Amino acid sequence: MKNLAIDDSQSPITFPPAVTEAAARIAPAWPLDTAIAVNPWWPLRDQKFNDVAANLETIGNIKCLMPKAFYREHWGSTISKDDLILAAKSQGVTENIDDLVAYLECDENRLPQWNNLSDFLDALPDHSKKMPWHDEIIQQISQFCGLYFLHPKHIQESDEHTDCLYKSWLNVARRDKGIEVLMGEPGLHQQFIDLPGCPKLLCKIAIETLGSPTHFNDYAHSLLFDVHGWASFLAYQAWQDNFSNTPNTLVEQLLSIRLAWDWVLWCQGVKNNKESFANVRAHFLSQFDNLPFYKQQHLQQQKMLWVWHKALELSYQSQLNSQLNSQLHSTNLEAPKNTPVMQAAFCIDVRSEPMRRALETQHPDIETLGFAGFFGLPIEYTLSDSHYRRAQLPGLLTPAIQAKQNDREALTQANSQQLHFADCQKNVFNSAPASLGMVEMLGFLKAGELIKNSFWPSKPKHAINDLCDNRTFELSRNGCILNLDEKTELAASILKNLGLSKRFAPIVLLLGHGSCSANNPQAASLDCGACGGQSGEVNVKVLAQLLNDNNIRHKLHSKGFEIPEHTRFVAGLHNTTTDDIKCFGDHANEPWRQWLIDATKYAQSRRALSLGLNPDIDLSSQYQQRSSDWSQVRPEWGLTNNAAFIVAPRKLTREINLEGRSFLNDYDYHTDQDFSVLELIMTAPMIVTNWINLQYFSSVTDNRIYGSGNKLLHNVVGDHLAVFEGNGGDLRIGLSMQSLHDGQQWRHTPLRLNVYIAAPQTAIENIISKHEAVAQLIDNEWLYLFQLDSTTKNISRYYQATWQSITQKIT
Repeated sequence: MKNLAIDDSQSPITFPPAVTEAAARIAPAWPLDTAIAVNPWWPLRDQKFNDVAANLETIGNIKCLMPKAFYREHWGSTISKDDLILAAKSQGVTENIDDLVAYLECDENRLPQWNNLSDFLDALPDHSKKMPWHDEIIQQISQFCGLYFLHPKHIQESDEHTDCLYKSWLNVARRDKGIEVLMGEPGLHQQFIDLPGCPKLLCKIAIETLGSPTHFNDYAHSLLFDVHGWASFLAYQAWQDNFSNTPNTLVEQLLSIRLAWDWVLWCQGVKNNKESFANVRAHFLSQFDNLPFYKQQHLQQQKMLWVWHKALELSYQSQLNSQLNSQLHSTNLEAPKNTPVMQAAFCIDVRSEPMRRALETQHPDIETLGFAGFFGLPIEYTLSDSHYRRAQLPGLLTPAIQAKQNDREALTQANSQQLHFADCQKNVFNSAPASLGMVEMLGFLKAGELIKNSFWPSKPKHAINDLCDNRTFELSRNGCILNLDEKTELAASILKNLGLSKRFAPIVLLLGHGSCSANNPQAASLDCGACGGQSGEVNVKVLAQLLNDNNIRHKLHSKGFEIPEHTRFVAGLHNTTTDDIKCFGDHANEPWRQWLIDATKYAQSRRALSLGLNPDIDLSSQYQQRSSDWSQVRPEWGLTNNAAFIVAPRKLTREINLEGRSFLNDYDYHTDQDFSVLELIMTAPMIVTNWINLQYFSSVTDNRIYGSGNKLLHNVVGDHLAVFEGNGGDLRIGLSMQSLHDGQQWRHTPLRLNVYIAAPQTAIENIISKHEAVAQLIDNEWLYLFQLDSTTKNISRYYQATWQSITQKIT
């Protein structure tokens, strides 16, 4: 093999298309402190879900469906014969019920799968006593990435920003002679010396050496699955840079690093000229020609399993369709005329649905609303006298407005010292050379803290959230304070999307939501599954301030928003861990406070058994203890078992117990003449709920790739990046097993999201035709879309540009 280290002049300008395509297949993963739920298959939405499932199992042994035993458990209880027959028909399967049931009892045939070069080498008999190449490669790359992002000054190439990740890795690899000794491979170090200094050139040479195979992008994708956690984290960096049109090739560079390892092993095998490597080489190259055949085999083998999965989804749909259809026939969906005694606007999070029901039971004229997107405020929360910035809106968007409280006493000395100490302590313990020494020196302090928290637990504190008080917020855009007209436009947009214009209760609660747990690196994921891993406290305080401003109200009146003078908007927060509702400001003596207290008791009693709490003992104290218990691995169940997104007037669902499985977005198309609100819902909340739904789905079907494993083994990387499971391996993303399984059974059933929209079919069709991503999600079966027709009292499914009546059981 020729020396490539000095051949960089031949470097192409860009990465080969196969490399960029493989990199583009990786969905982003947000850091722990801003965690949002992500659909890991989002970049693949232009393909059919069943095709993606077959491809991923072929190239990465990744499971998108549950094992046979799971569906066997649901047969006869959840899944009925009718569900199975209908599912078989929809999947084009002709086998009868007996054949389908017998399929669950037989073992699957072991089908050929793609293997990377390192996998073939690990399978050689003479390598059985050595550390597997696969494990060593992942460990080496992962440890390097950790150092690169935690200590950039010590490891990054300072004189060259282009391809810095790859070049920094190569610099480290060329200095590390220990791998050659560890793996018992004389001469291996020279292969790293000979690697090209440009990742683009490396990829080009690798493709040429492999004969420019058609399926090199699948090989590249398979390589990325070895370091999928880090690839997802780097895809997040690229996602953020895309907002500012800043070029980012971090995923391509990571892929080049992983490819470099296979290239090094290839060159080492050629140099040694062993017969065993000749066989490995032949088998490896033959995969490129055989890959289409492998994929087809997996697609065919999964066909029967898809019938069972479809049947499971139909079983849920048939139950919900029956409930909704009954309400369509019995409920008058026209807007009520009476004035409610209270209105409460909640986030559409599935955990809000049981609380809405609990509050509505307190008085027949209490009206609740569901609203997505952190109440429509595109804000970034900032601290006075600080560089701190935090987005308070869905992760798909960027903030346009800055919100800060200027009339506070800046940061008090105590708060400044608290933040400074936290930063210093974090830096000391994260410093590579000093961390072990600091643990040895200060370990007794940690021991004392553990003892204190075990016997005298206190409410978990958040250094930033605790600084947000009830003082006035200043809103600005690009450094300019918003004027009255701009604030009015913002308020009018929010009220329009809320569906409020003329009917206002004396008290309108604006209830964000947040969680409360101790010693939980993944706490942010329990706050909001969409909005940057934050609670809604800042948003509801800002919105209440806007809507209580008399000058803004006067302007709103001229725009058709008739807010009575006596109406007051009250900001509050629904604690999803304890089901307490905290209202900000002095409202202790208000008579409506008792409704909130009683609603909390109602909700707590209905949720107690799912958390293993004793209903005969004071539940409030049990919930509080659970939220402050540093050893509690299941503080709450988050958004488990989510299955539906319903866009309709609340009257349609008010009498249905949706069991905390539905996102409820209130919507009345009669007040949305141009259907702009519906378009916003279908292109933002519907996408977000799809992300949440498929994060939970994928974390269950393949927690190895899409989940974070055992929470008891988590070690935080860089204070906020992600977690390792144990002390190494790839970065872990997604949900832990403890967030999905209670030790005996799954608490989340992986079903694709069922979207129900109460609006005219033509309006829905027009929006789908305008937005390719929405059409792809529907037509490629990443979600189901149904229309609720209050005129014909019918439910129809939209699929492949056709409406299919559900009452006629056409799928």
